[in-house]
Amino acid sequence: MCTSFSSYLVSFSVQLLVSSSMARFLVFLYSFLLAVGACHAALPADVYWNSVLPNTPMPSAIHDMTRPGVFGDEKWDKSDSRNIGWGKAVTEDQIQDPSVTNYFFEKDLHPGANMTMHFVRTITGATLLPRQAADSIPFSSAKLPEILSRLSITPNSIEAKAMKKTLQDCEEPAIEGETKYCATSVEAMVDFSTSSLGTRDVQALSAAVDREGTPKQVYSISKVQKQPCSKVVICHGENYAYAVFYCHMMSSEAYKVSMVGKDGTKVEAVAVCHTDTAGFNPEHFAFKVLNVKPGTVPICHLIAQGDIVWTPNK
Repeated sequence: MCTSFSSYLVSFSVQLLVSSSMARFLVFLYSFLLAVGACHAALPADVYWNSVLPNTPMPSAIHDMTRPGVFGDEKWDKSDSRNIGWGKAVTEDQIQDPSVTNYFFEKDLHPGANMTMHFVRTITGATLLPRQAADSIPFSSAKLPEILSRLSITPNSIEAKAMKKTLQDCEEPAIEGETKYCATSVEAMVDFSTSSLGTRDVQALSAAVDREGTPKQVYSISKVQKQPCSKVVICHGENYAYAVFYCHMMSSEAYKVSMVGKDGTKVEAVAVCHTDTAGFNPEHFAFKVLNVKPGTVPICHLIAQGDIVWTPNK
């Protein structure tokens, strides 16, 4: 049992060293993990999840991020203007191809419908830290120089700029009808989601693609299953030195969507339809490409690989 956990520590240290050069942070994290139980097979996130959500399977998107080394290095230079917050505007030069969009109308969500999609992971290589470790590191724009120093990240680097943007996104006020929170650990995500939904009888859903590295292509919808409750929390992966999720709740419906790509790739996707968009920015990407105004019709989108949708079972 101790040998297994020691192997985990070695893997954790190597992954962080390769992806972020966090030399000083490794010393702290190694000491922390030893303190919380170097001879226990279960990791802190697993223990907490099973104690709070014994009847809710942990999605692979979360499971993999608590075990370093599952994915390759983080792609810090990714950018997708279509995933910016609902309170933000998009510029014309950010709309590269209006015909390829992750946004659609609820009426278009039915078997037989076709969508051009590119399923990619929002964060690849980042690790969800145990809460005690995450809470010991400052998480605010005002403390960014200290954060970069502690994690041995060079100021003005791609990593530093991505972290600055994530902190700013997390600190922006919620828009009308939205409750938001940035979770830096599994425990924090579980607490926010269950308290926001008012129940621990929940599902945690994420997209499952049966083959990695699939291209942008046309997918045909084969099955749509609406979830029983209109209360939904969506957690989007953010670019950061370790895994951070931008979680928010607003008036929405969730759907499980089975799809098949032109190349035969099978996807068990998750769609979210925002039913009250009156408080959304009219210059947001979705309204630009769908040519509608906020508050007129529900706006839907599929979540990316790695994102999580939380919804009550009833």
